[in-house]
This record gives sequence, structure tokens and C-alpha cells, in this order.
Amino acid sequence: MAKAYTPGLKVTPRIAFRSRRLLPIAGKVLVAKGDRVTGDQIVAETFMEGDVTPFNVASKLACTPAEVPTLLSKKEGERVEQDEVIGQSKGIFGFFKSECRAPVAGTLETVSATTGQVLIRGEPIPVRVKAYIDGVVGEVIENEGCVVEADSALVQGIFGIGGETAGPLAMACKDPAEELHEDLITAEHKGRIVVGGARVTVAALRRAKEVGAAAVVSGGIDDSDLKELLGYDLGVAITGSEQIGLTVVITEGFGDIAMATRTFELLAGKRGSNASVNGATQIRAGVMRPEIVVPLADGDGVVASKASEGVLEIGSLVRIIRDPHFGVIGEVAALPAEPAVLGSGSKSRVLEVKLADGEQVTVPRANVELIEG
Repeated sequence: MAKAYTPGLKVTPRIAFRSRRLLPIAGKVLVAKGDRVTGDQIVAETFMEGDVTPFNVASKLACTPAEVPTLLSKKEGERVEQDEVIGQSKGIFGFFKSECRAPVAGTLETVSATTGQVLIRGEPIPVRVKAYIDGVVGEVIENEGCVVEADSALVQGIFGIGGETAGPLAMACKDPAEELHEDLITAEHKGRIVVGGARVTVAALRRAKEVGAAAVVSGGIDDSDLKELLGYDLGVAITGSEQIGLTVVITEGFGDIAMATRTFELLAGKRGSNASVNGATQIRAGVMRPEIVVPLADGDGVVASKASEGVLEIGSLVRIIRDPHFGVIGEVAALPAEPAVLGSGSKSRVLEVKLADGEQVTVPRANVELIEG
């Protein structure tokens, strides 16, 4: 049977999901292989050095830089508290003494007899990594982190903003073609992953922020609405660090596009289940998709997909990603071996896609995206 390879999105009711949870610098791993963890559990932590605050003691005490070490009541390496007196001048005949206080809490790191300055190192900054999903620690990476594993339902999106979050899935729309407006967002959506249908409006996203929703998932979004939400044009290749108080995942693309029926039904079937969501998207080398992960309960009868990643063959489900059939999902009906002449006059490898209404169209292979699962 003819086969080809193409990039794809995973939309599957069951997959062996593995999440690498790594610290940015060496630290301490708090779990062991085989441990069962929850998504909000801290699995590794480290401490980054605090900020340095320079403080000119010579000017405060009206002395020469060389006198500073002798006038300090603290030595290098000792802890100081904010507003604590750390030095005092000799005064005149024991009177009219000046004193200096520490501007911040921390450690007295350096005392200079040349400049009269001291450097105070601030409190260490904790860096903690959570498990992200409910699952089992399958691997421990010494001093770095671990890999958390869980059989999960997985939906990858086209585009997202905002970082990792979690909460129960809640359906705001009854149909994948229904737009997600602000009147569909209620106070009951606080802390939840709100699933819409087609385009989500900027008013709905603001309403979701207002009620405290954890994330919004929908089929499409207008570029102008995204700009209005963020306050700027998103021109970077990597997202996920946006601090807007809400994570957003778009499953189909920009514009008024209905969520794929398969995706909508999968999420609807998991309503009420706890899900982990990450809006981080990378569109260049090392592609990273936004995702909705729903760990499955033990004993769930859904059989995991065995399809080979990226393999395009007869019967594969694909999404057309160029006009005139942009966003349409169909099934691969044929994979001609020879290149075909396109309307532009150029030659390209093509495939035939059978659409839901039975129509069969021929499109370049570069114009489709595999829906894996």
C-alpha cells in the first residue's frame, strides 16, 4: 500500500503520554521512579541566586572607603535583615554618630575598601517544577527532573497562548459550529477549561478572565481579536510566556472556523474530567503544539492508537490547510505516485481526499495536515 509522511496533529482518545519535567539549572528531584503524582505536585526544585543590591556605606557614614570595613558590624558572608543597622561612624568625641541600615534582606557578600561600597545578595529565588499531569514517574533524571507518564486522551491545537494550567473540562457550546460569545461564559466556569465551538470572541475571552476560568479552547479566533486581547501584534515564533491570566488553545486556525467534530466530541465525552492545558506554540524548527491532556482512569477500555507517527496512507484522516477547502477534514482516498500538474502550471506530489459529503478533491500533499490518533 502507498504511504507518505506529513506533519500532523494528534487527536486521540488514548495515548501513552510522556511529559518531561526539567529544571533550568541543576537542583533536587523530589520524587522516585514509580511514584504516583498529581498534576499540581512539585517534582523538582532548585534555588537561583538572588539579585545583588549595591550600597555605598562610605557616603552614608561620611567616611573614607578604607574606613568602611572597620565601621561595619557585619562581616562578609553574614546575614542581614532589611533596615537592620549594619554600620556606625565614630562621630565626634563619641557624639553625632551616623548609622547606615541594610536596604534589603540577604547576605553581605562583598565589602570594598576601595570604593566604600558593599554588595548585599538578596534571598535565593525558588524555582519549582510541577508534574503537569496526574500519572506515574517513569524516569528520574538526576539533578534535573523526571518524566511523568499517563495513558491520556490528547488533543493538539494549531495555535495557543499562555502557559500551563489545569482544571475540569466544561462545555460552553452545544455544537462545534457554535461561536463562543461572552453570554455563554458564566461564574460556574471559574477554575475550569472552557470548551467552545467555532470562533471565540475577544469579549468571551475577557469574560473568561473575569470569572477566573483556567483556559479557553475553541475552533478559531480572529487575528484582530487576538491583538486586542494581548495589546500588541504577536510576531514571535514561540508563545506560552504571555501573562494575561488565561491560557487559550485554538484547534483549527484563524477566522470563523468550526471545531472539528471529532475533536469536539472527544472533549465533550470527557466533560467534568480534570485536564492539563498548555498554550505554548513553536512554529519553526522543533515544532511544539498547544495541547489538552486528559489523563484516563485506570481500567478505561479505550484502545490506544497504533498508527505510526507522520505516516500518510489510504484511509488516514487529514485536514486541508489551504484554500479553497481550508479547514475541511476528509479521508485519504488515493496517493498517486506520479507528480500532477497544478492549476499554476507547476508539478507537485498530490493526494485525493474524500470529503464528508462524498466529494473527492485532489490537493498537493503539502496542503494537508495529518490528524493522528
